[in-house]
Amino acid sequence: NVLVFLAWRLSGEEYLEWMAANFLVSWAHLQDSRFWTLLTSVFSHNMFWHLLINMLVLKNFGPILEKVLGKKSFFNFYISAGIISSFCHAAVSAWILNQPQLPALGASGAISGLVLLFAFIFPKEKILILGIIPMPALVGALVFVGIDIWGLIGQAEGGGLPIGHAAHLGGAMMGIFYYYVYLRPRLVREI
Repeated sequence: NVLVFLAWRLSGEEYLEWMAANFLVSWAHLQDSRFWTLLTSVFSHNMFWHLLINMLVLKNFGPILEKVLGKKSFFNFYISAGIISSFCHAAVSAWILNQPQLPALGASGAISGLVLLFAFIFPKEKILILGIIPMPALVGALVFVGIDIWGLIGQAEGGGLPIGHAAHLGGAMMGIFYYYVYLRPRLVREI
């Protein structure tokens, strides 16, 4: 993540087009067979605050989930959540927002998957929203899902902020799916 951020920051004009072609995901890129952007965009940030927030959330939730899932399963989940979130952004941009060229980048979708998975495993665990507001993990995660649904509706109506709500929701869906289809049945068998 940091290396790709530095590549965005230190690239001259002649390389920015290459970075955009290879580290941004969009439906147009997928139509051009740039399928690798489903993954490379997950490690791509071009704004410091975007990178910082994603890495802080990863640092806080990642080690806990890695202990629960194991290193390999954690890695596979994170990558899968990232790819699914990238695809959701691209598909929603093309089919709902009618903007197939709309690019996205960032780990936020994969991070959203981690937060939802954590919230379903530890629903009553206290988390701090915005670093200051304590609430149960499941409530906090569902608040963010609600905000993303609201934001996506706003975008579909022609407004909204330039935030990848569809990517966040795709990652969240992956977290919920993974919990109910894979992890919960395994945990029940172990009890």
